[in-house]
Amino acid sequence: MGLPRHRDPGQEGTYYVKATKWRPALKVTADGKGVASNVGTRLLAEMADNSGLTDALSEALAPMCKRRRRHDPGRVIADLAVTIASGGDALSHLVALRNQPAVFGAVASVPTAFRVVDAIDDTLLARVRAARAKVRRGVWAAGLNPVTEHGYVTLDFDATLLDAHSDKEQAAPTYKKGFGFFPLGAWLDNTAEALAAILRPGNAGANTASDHVGVLEEALAQLPVVPRGLDPLNGVPMLARADSAGATHDFLNALRAKGIEFSVGADITEAVRLAILDVPKTAWVEAVDQDYELREGAQVAELTDLLDLSGWPAGTRAIVRREEPHAGAHFTLFDPEGWRYQVFLTDSPDDDLAYLEARHRGHARVEDRIRCAKDTGLRNLPFFEFANNAVWVEVVLIAADLIAWTQGLCLTGKLATAEPKALRFMLLQVAGRLVRGGGAVNLRVQEDWPWAADLARAFATLRGLAFAT
Repeated sequence: MGLPRHRDPGQEGTYYVKATKWRPALKVTADGKGVASNVGTRLLAEMADNSGLTDALSEALAPMCKRRRRHDPGRVIADLAVTIASGGDALSHLVALRNQPAVFGAVASVPTAFRVVDAIDDTLLARVRAARAKVRRGVWAAGLNPVTEHGYVTLDFDATLLDAHSDKEQAAPTYKKGFGFFPLGAWLDNTAEALAAILRPGNAGANTASDHVGVLEEALAQLPVVPRGLDPLNGVPMLARADSAGATHDFLNALRAKGIEFSVGADITEAVRLAILDVPKTAWVEAVDQDYELREGAQVAELTDLLDLSGWPAGTRAIVRREEPHAGAHFTLFDPEGWRYQVFLTDSPDDDLAYLEARHRGHARVEDRIRCAKDTGLRNLPFFEFANNAVWVEVVLIAADLIAWTQGLCLTGKLATAEPKALRFMLLQVAGRLVRGGGAVNLRVQEDWPWAADLARAFATLRGLAFAT
């Protein structure tokens, strides 16, 4: 609503705007002292330090130090990850930390940070990944471990398009008529950790099996646990989910070889259409939602005996869900009786079709992970060189992990599940006042800020955690 408008009685048809003081009057000056912004981001910086990530990155990039450096390369990467996690999406945004040494310490300049990124080759990048895996073990030991007696450790695979708005090395036309890149990644559904991702040109294939297998290898290398299929005594049940791009023989064979159960989407081919038409009416069972409550207007049936699945790993099953279309849905020539159909392949022996279908539908959460990653530096690849952008993608994964670790170990309630944009507004980008006294520096957040107490508790919780090394 705008300001109230009133008719001037002396001039017919003329209106004037009545001034109202609905905001307090402010005098703005540039002489403040002891005030800091984005102080909640210090929580992420301490997570990087206390978890051992900063030191692990320093060790991983130690070969870069041919001579004494003012700024350790590992600490530069850690600070860059904190910058990205707090909302920065360009290398220049590192100044948000650099300009506040009282909160974040000595932070490298943008040119120094670029030289570090530019010097990381494939060998050093592999060392960075190994450092992440080492630290993850300690983080899980501190309380983030998602392994339960009956649940699955679930890996979600998916790719996403990134537009390039300028000419960048290996940027290429995409299948959606855009121009840019097509990275493929894997996320741990249990904890929202970003395990692995590879940067690919925009014309990379959606169902390139070698890329899926490569990301699988990198994701497994990040985990402190192994699939039960590889180690029946100490391994854990593990599930891999993907859309139809993951339904390739080589990828599913790789999962089978590692003892990982799969649940992947399948294209509705002519043979699948005919099989759906042959499903007896009595074979359809009610679908359930993620809370295992009945899902109204949706049913599930099995197609395994109606299809030739001999080319897939032994025990592969095909399951179909039919659902009433949502408002505005587009129909195809194949929509018998007005239902919309989705099919997936799984090698689970479980007889509960509704459970298997609901479990597979949980793969949709990977879209949330990707959206959050794009809000955490992935949307913008800031360099021209492909290799530098590949390093940037790895730092984005580190940033996503810092958020996941902080939420999983230090925050509760809505803050523990908030997406990055909301978390930054509520916690990370809050301002505070630095007060020195008694030989210490105190950070004071406005007491009536709704999440001030949550931030203080988060710092106390983090500082009380014991991370294994």
